[in-house]
Amino acid sequence: MNLLLQIADAGPHFPYLATGALVVGFIAAVSIGSIAWYNSKRPAGWEDKERPDIVPKVDK
Repeated sequence: MNLLLQIADAGPHFPYLATGALVVGFIAAVSIGSIAWYNSKRPAGWEDKERPDIVPKVDK
């Protein structure tokens, strides 16, 4: 028990691992989102096809 109190009272420490995971996750999310946005155009051969009825029309 004494050892746990000494470890807890060792002083302030910054959670580097959690911060690193957040930074890597943010970079991955931005990268994947950018790729998805770039590839969101209709595939070749489907440009002149009509939208399915279940897909709502969005006015720009």
